[in-house]
Amino acid sequence: MISYRHHIVSLVAVFLALAVGVALGGGPLSELGRDDTPASATTRQDRAETATATFAEEFAAAGAARLYDGGLRDHAVSIVTMPGASGDVVSALGAQIEAAGGQVTGTYDVLPALTDPAEKSLVDTLGSQLMTQLGSGAVTADASTYVRLGQLLGLAVAAGDLPSADATSVRQSLTGAELLSSPDGAARAPLVLVVLGETTNPAILSGLVSGLAAKATGVVVAGDAVSAKGRGDLAQLRSTPAGDEVATVDGTDSTVGQITAVLALIRSISVQGGSFGASGSDGPVPLK
Repeated sequence: MISYRHHIVSLVAVFLALAVGVALGGGPLSELGRDDTPASATTRQDRAETATATFAEEFAAAGAARLYDGGLRDHAVSIVTMPGASGDVVSALGAQIEAAGGQVTGTYDVLPALTDPAEKSLVDTLGSQLMTQLGSGAVTADASTYVRLGQLLGLAVAAGDLPSADATSVRQSLTGAELLSSPDGAARAPLVLVVLGETTNPAILSGLVSGLAAKATGVVVAGDAVSAKGRGDLAQLRSTPAGDEVATVDGTDSTVGQITAVLALIRSISVQGGSFGASGSDGPVPLK
């Protein structure tokens, strides 16, 4: 028998498909918004699409807490934002994490210098210094510049074996070099949600994500619908080996996408990887 939880997931998937324009046309939805005033076919379709998208968003929001079923209870999450990430989206994702029973222990903003190819020398030099300071084994000795920086970022924001004082020192060094903005006194968390923003050099992004994945229990990289298309950040990340090391979710500019990102976080507690969302190769939402 299909559980209520899976039934809700299936419905959300259907509404997501409808919201992005799949299966619209001559069915009953084409009659939405009709009144006595003659309207063109285009106007009727626009009304239908708007009504369907709104209903999908409202449906997802109303059923989210029950769908989560407290899946993040007793689990902490660090949020890492890439340059240009929407503050409204980050806040909405934080609210959904709390609705799933989780706690956001800190939000860390990657600053433009960290992802600027022209600043690679600074990133490389600081990474080497911190690797030496932390001692053998903390960071992979032969890691490339951005994989190493991603591992250092992971040590700074993700719970692990590194002593708290050393993690704080790494955060302070990254902050002092204007590569990262971090909250004072934030606790580390085993789960990390990376929120994409403006376009990032693909090699830099994949290196950071790969390094971060090596130090966190679970990592979810989330972007909006555009980022999953063409040469968008999420689309390119998914084509690299780093994209297989983490879960990726598109559509975070919608409530459905935000809920999917949190479901991916819940899944990442025990299962790594997966590509989810309207453009996800593993389906619209994580089913298990």
